[in-house]
Amino acid sequence: MEIKRIGIIMNGVTGRMGTNQHLARSITAIIKQGGIQVGNDLVIMPDPILTGRRDHALKALADKYGHDARGKAFKYTTDVQGALDGKYGEYDIFFDASGTLQRAGFIEQAVKAGKAIYCEKPTAVETKEAVRLAKLVDAAGLKNGVVQDKLWLPGFRKLNMLKKQDFFGKILSVKGDFGYWVFTGMGNDQPAQRPSWNYRAEDGGGIMIDMFCHWRYVIDHLFGPIQSLVAHGSTDIAERRAENGTPYTCTADDSAYAMFLLEDGTMVQFNSSWCTRVRRDDLLTIQVDGVKGSAVAGLREVKTQAAVNTPKPVWNPDIPQPIDFLGGWEHVPNNIEYDNAFKIQWEMFIKHVVLDEAWNDSLMEGAKGVQLAELGMKSWKERKWVDVPELG
Repeated sequence: MEIKRIGIIMNGVTGRMGTNQHLARSITAIIKQGGIQVGNDLVIMPDPILTGRRDHALKALADKYGHDARGKAFKYTTDVQGALDGKYGEYDIFFDASGTLQRAGFIEQAVKAGKAIYCEKPTAVETKEAVRLAKLVDAAGLKNGVVQDKLWLPGFRKLNMLKKQDFFGKILSVKGDFGYWVFTGMGNDQPAQRPSWNYRAEDGGGIMIDMFCHWRYVIDHLFGPIQSLVAHGSTDIAERRAENGTPYTCTADDSAYAMFLLEDGTMVQFNSSWCTRVRRDDLLTIQVDGVKGSAVAGLREVKTQAAVNTPKPVWNPDIPQPIDFLGGWEHVPNNIEYDNAFKIQWEMFIKHVVLDEAWNDSLMEGAKGVQLAELGMKSWKERKWVDVPELG
């Protein structure tokens, strides 16, 4: 059995998503499972080095997850350029989970070093810059990708299965509702659960630039190309408290509402908010209504109602509602074991780099998400519908 090492520079993984999803639940989990098994003769084994600005934070993560994965600490350094130059060993992939406004500089460094590039989204806050980075990497002939994790969530995979089995028939509409209450940090014993830069536009924050990048690939892959959109954003909460305890003024949108008209005429709506209290099945739910049936998907579970099981309501506000609407839905069973969505995509990208397996989630695909967010902001500012042109 051949064990092939694949070196990965993991930059900016001291943040919430970088630590939890990419380091702990993806790369560390892959190492603990014995690598990526390819047939009977090959195992691909990730070997990460952690890079970033805070030495003490990197050391803590390297010790914790390195010992958990293989009994000894991972390598780490604050010298990103040195890691790219091979000063600390040979590494094939550069992964970036730093702040959005810092991403371009790191990608440019990785291109000069000739590394395969994988990064978090959004890749930029402007379409022009996202396209420039995608073309820069492609021109260098480097394999590249952007995180599009929600496609591999159990709920979304079940929706895709239902669609392929023609459960819905003709799809009429899609309604997505995302969000939860993010504490402002202003109250006693209620610290904020998201980083403060998320609420400052000057630091790349805003729910539209964050979530529309997700909605783009979800809509494209599950429902079809977007023809046009109309959107509205809002900064609902004016002041929050930063990590250092200092109050700051919020300059980015923390709620966004959009209607996306698909090329086939399907209407897709998404509400996104960090200022809403959850009374639904999950932090994100998507309802798909079709002629033959409907489904409501959360992150993991999906409930369906076929046409033959649909009740017949009659409007009568003068009596208690006789129909148990929530009770008329059936669970889609978990017939397989669903792995972590980020881990699945990591394994796909690693096999793309090592084995040249097919891969679709390029930086140019990531640029499409930035485009949708920028067009959403344009629609909001100009208060009108805008078309979604094809990106070259």
